[in-house]
Amino acid sequence: MLLLVMFLAMLAMIFINVPIAIALAISAVIGVASGGLENLISVAIEMYRGATSFSLIAIPMFVLAGAIMNAGGISRRLIAMVSALIGFVKGGLAMVNVGVSLIFAEISGSAVADVAAMGSVMIPEMKRKGYTKEFAAAVTSSSASLAIIIPPSIPMILYAISAGTSVEQLFIAGLVPGLIGGFGMMVVCYYFARKYNFPVEEAFNLANVKKTFIEALPCLALPVIILGGIFSGLATATEAAGLAVLAALLVALWYGELDWKLLKSSMLDGGMQTAVVMVLVAASILMGDYLTVAQVPQNLAQWIASISTNQYVILFILNIFFLILGFFLHSAAAIILVVPIIVPLMNTVGIDPVHFGLVVTLNLAIGQQTPPVASVLITACSIARSDIWETTKTNIPFILVLLAVLFLCTYVPSVPMFLVDYFYPNR
Repeated sequence: MLLLVMFLAMLAMIFINVPIAIALAISAVIGVASGGLENLISVAIEMYRGATSFSLIAIPMFVLAGAIMNAGGISRRLIAMVSALIGFVKGGLAMVNVGVSLIFAEISGSAVADVAAMGSVMIPEMKRKGYTKEFAAAVTSSSASLAIIIPPSIPMILYAISAGTSVEQLFIAGLVPGLIGGFGMMVVCYYFARKYNFPVEEAFNLANVKKTFIEALPCLALPVIILGGIFSGLATATEAAGLAVLAALLVALWYGELDWKLLKSSMLDGGMQTAVVMVLVAASILMGDYLTVAQVPQNLAQWIASISTNQYVILFILNIFFLILGFFLHSAAAIILVVPIIVPLMNTVGIDPVHFGLVVTLNLAIGQQTPPVASVLITACSIARSDIWETTKTNIPFILVLLAVLFLCTYVPSVPMFLVDYFYPNR
């Protein structure tokens, strides 16, 4: 009965626009206080403990690296290089959009940061070249959501904290699915380009490829530093995030185009996003402690296991659950609210937590594209000034690509996990 009261109280607060983190914290305090007011003494300590995990330091660091990249002329050079490589294909500008998002995702770790940085450049250019505003917004939004599975990924960091698993292994697991998703989206772009006769961006010119590659070479050092440090085992995800900030700053200073005003604005936006996530994490620790004492995760695990003990049946049920959850919750909130409850079930049926982490993040990447709560899609639509529902119709083929990657990774786990097993044979 108490759990129902807590849940209804949280829903009521969310419906009257109380921030999710605050609603979650208040509901958790209700649960803690039910065991006696003396239990409230530890509330602040538990929330502080939850928000000061070493791994969480990576989040503001990757956000800051993305801000520096956006303000330092790095994005423009990446666009020029990718355009020189694939711009000669019909609909090449749309493919450039996808390609640049893949690279930017390896630095910022945030889909919203990706769509805000790339969309402000790519969407107006695509509209100028004859692409519809709905298509420009759809391809920018969907390709930006690849940031949620390509390392470094902020949602993966949150999942690792919630599930008690390795951030580095999750990053490695996301690399191949991210590349597959990017290739699939380029195929969709080519299909639409043939269907609607979208223009060729520019003729292939080897000299131009060489020139733009040399200009972008310092930018390409950023993902090499991040991924190389993590894959080699020389740096943790948090240490790699710090290196990414330093490298991004050095590259921006090398180009001599650092826009301090834009950097300040980007840092403030990133700081606010990080603060929201940290409050969510702190509140989730409090709620998680209460639910553990109340044995809610264990009871849920027993109930689902009573339906089936087959891993793939349970993964199917959880896929549907997270897809529905993605309609209504942002990825950070969904991970923090639900993953601690699901962990005992994973342990009971023997699902690899790293494999499941990729499944969860892919589900929530799709949720970023499905209204009503679709933060990435809404950001892209605001830049393109397109109607969200018309854009969603155009976005369906790109969402289908993400769904195909999701089910491939769910039911053929060797696709995401073979690199993990290679780098961590004794895990």
